[in-house]
Amino acid sequence: MKLSINYTIFSASTMILSNLAGRASSFAFVNSRNAVTKTVARSYGSTISMNAGKDQAEVVLVGCGAPNRGMGWYHGIQMLEKKCPSASLDYVIEHWFMGAGGDGPGGADFKDTQSAWESEYGVKFAMKMEDLPPPTAPRLALISGRTADNPRLLTEAIASGATCIYLEKPGAPTVGELEQMAKEAEASGVEVLMGYNKNVCKYVRKTREFAAANPGSHVTFVSNNAYENTPESLGECFERNAEGMLKNMAIHELALLVSFYDVSVDNIESVTADKEFSSMQTLPGPSGKEYTDFDKIKFTIKTKTGNTVSVAADRCGGTDSYATVTNTEGEEVFRYYMPDEEDRAHVEMLQAKYPSAMPYFFTQDPDYITVKERVAKHTLDGAPAEGVATIGIAVETLKVAEYLTPTLMEQLK
Repeated sequence: MKLSINYTIFSASTMILSNLAGRASSFAFVNSRNAVTKTVARSYGSTISMNAGKDQAEVVLVGCGAPNRGMGWYHGIQMLEKKCPSASLDYVIEHWFMGAGGDGPGGADFKDTQSAWESEYGVKFAMKMEDLPPPTAPRLALISGRTADNPRLLTEAIASGATCIYLEKPGAPTVGELEQMAKEAEASGVEVLMGYNKNVCKYVRKTREFAAANPGSHVTFVSNNAYENTPESLGECFERNAEGMLKNMAIHELALLVSFYDVSVDNIESVTADKEFSSMQTLPGPSGKEYTDFDKIKFTIKTKTGNTVSVAADRCGGTDSYATVTNTEGEEVFRYYMPDEEDRAHVEMLQAKYPSAMPYFFTQDPDYITVKERVAKHTLDGAPAEGVATIGIAVETLKVAEYLTPTLMEQLK
């Protein structure tokens, strides 16, 4: 019997906290914060709210990006709309649009957003983290910039007094860089947690539960983006995400495999590309430089410890992600979509509110909120951020991506 369920869902003074004795001091700091005078007010209609309250982390959003397109922008929207109660968006660091990119594409939209966030919410904007004042609350740095900039941004976030860092995937361009970042953070007593939101998704949980109750079944995780299937659209995508599909779009699925299916480079017995589904192209980006990447890829991994799991990713597959379970005869017996019917009305509301934004923001909206709230609360009280991937998981995930990319490309030649 087939069961189908639709899951349609910011000086030297900045070193003050770095000189405190680890996280214990930061938690003690929470208890003394009531004495801190708040001088920056936010206006929410007729309600005045101060910067980071006693039960909130002071968030520095590093890398806002282009309004309606940048993931950083959407993180900011969610916090300003009070979707993450433990997070107070107090600072935005934006190097590109406050500098060389200010007069280029997206620059005018960013200036409008900056003006609105400053006047309506009291958010402070700066080009560099060294321009930030000392923290007045436990500081969470949410790094959502270009992957190539992340090693430098993590160093700057630690120097600015961040006690916790939320790092967007994949974390760094290479395994070596990410491993060095992990060592640097550990030596500084700063925890780094990753923005792998699918680790906390409803559709992932439901799929794993169903498969666990049906021995011998096989899980496939399917990830879709809604780029136009044209050389121009895909070429722009390949250049903007030059780390490649497996380090970018499908990295979430690889994190699931590492987190839940015992997948690691050392434990991979075999990987097989589905040549009928998969496609690899070499296309020019807007700069004229050519990039070779998958526009869609499907593969199955077998581990030495007996797990078998598949991943499919399609840049032009639409807005929904989902997972399937097949039985021992290869028949599909379960499918769960993101978003499901319960959440589709929420997606439609967000689409109407932000019609120019990237569609995938809305299908994953609840999960972005969950991860940010858990990390912000962890920054405040040190309680475990349940289900949130650590930088250790991210290192192993990036190792898997670096192993799979040339292996699958070779199979598709």
